[in-house]
Amino acid sequence: MSAASGSIATTDPQLEPMTDGCDDSGRANIVGAGVAGLSVALALRQRRMPVRVLEQAPAITEVGAGLQISPNGTRVLRALGLDPAGIGDPARAVILHDARGRPLLHMPLRMPSAEAPGFFLAHRSDLIAALERAARAAGAEIRLLQHLETASSATDCVDLSFANGARSGAGLVIGADGLHSALRPVLNGAATPFFTGQVAWRALIPGDGQSDGRVQVFMGPGRHLVSYPLRGGALRNLVAVEERSVWAAESWSQTDDPAALQAAFAGFGGPVPGWLKAVEVVNLWGLFRHPVAARWTDGRGRLAILGDAAHPTLPFLAQGANLALEDAWEVAGALVASDRVAALSAWEARRRKRVTSVIAAANRNAVLWHLRPPLAVLAHLGLWLGGRIAPRAALLPFRPVHGYDATRFAPPPPVTCD
Repeated sequence: MSAASGSIATTDPQLEPMTDGCDDSGRANIVGAGVAGLSVALALRQRRMPVRVLEQAPAITEVGAGLQISPNGTRVLRALGLDPAGIGDPARAVILHDARGRPLLHMPLRMPSAEAPGFFLAHRSDLIAALERAARAAGAEIRLLQHLETASSATDCVDLSFANGARSGAGLVIGADGLHSALRPVLNGAATPFFTGQVAWRALIPGDGQSDGRVQVFMGPGRHLVSYPLRGGALRNLVAVEERSVWAAESWSQTDDPAALQAAFAGFGGPVPGWLKAVEVVNLWGLFRHPVAARWTDGRGRLAILGDAAHPTLPFLAQGANLALEDAWEVAGALVASDRVAALSAWEARRRKRVTSVIAAANRNAVLWHLRPPLAVLAHLGLWLGGRIAPRAALLPFRPVHGYDATRFAPPPPVTCD
């Protein structure tokens, strides 16, 4: 695996038509090999369901970026048979600073143990690579170069048309194809997201070789910056968000001039200037608000969507990957139920309530972190005082987010794959 790209070499052929009719063999056809797609593939193989993953890229790869795995995600990884400690480093604390770099609130995080799932800081490509290895080892078929262009579910068979000319019919399709999903419109029609007036930069810089496990947040008027170490301190992840009226494309692959990032955070203090000076390559994307999809399933047990395809989440609570893991685990249990239609309906209703509450919590963070004077002065004073009186109390509002246990809805099956 390349540390820069996270890609895994492959010689998988292009997909030939699966069948002239409808493949109703009971195989799950999963569109997308991201966190959601690979997790559901692994969960279904644990339950002995045949699985085919269809990925549009020529290799399973992730642009360099970090992510935070909170206890709700850690529980799912453990149930999938993966050790989070082999994927990322334990997170020890979240520290909120003002724009000058002065610490306001130090929130210690519970360290992982057999009883406590804990928090981890991971490179996204390391999580993807671990999921892919486990899915392949469990017997999942993964086909690359499968760019799904159109889909239709007018009949009992879901018809799929790919950019390489292949056409196929499938009796069970799971849409884990992300923000620009080709399957979400099949259930919900076309939708136009709106620009939130915020853009985000993401960059990786060399670390100091020490992993202190600290997630550091620097809050300023209309902007904030989050940073934490990755891979034992070999790298440092930076995510910076700014409110502005100038629109930017909704794409993780769009690059920007590091000078633009440095100018946006020129007034920030502490370690921020040094970090920004070390940025050589930076990605920029516009933050758009997508509503939670009105429909996640087709009501016939043939088609379901999950992860960003169903509920894109803004990056203010580090829950995108964690919600995808939850979705994957729970939908796998529904797909193997004796009454799949009823089980998927119950899954959709439960998950909708869950993700709506998490997205609301993330939106509240966005407001708090971008306050302007005089409200910022009062809020920061409150954080400083609260941190000295009861530092752990600041995490209590997030207990419903981190304390959620998706595995209670579908206990781990015996790991015996065909």
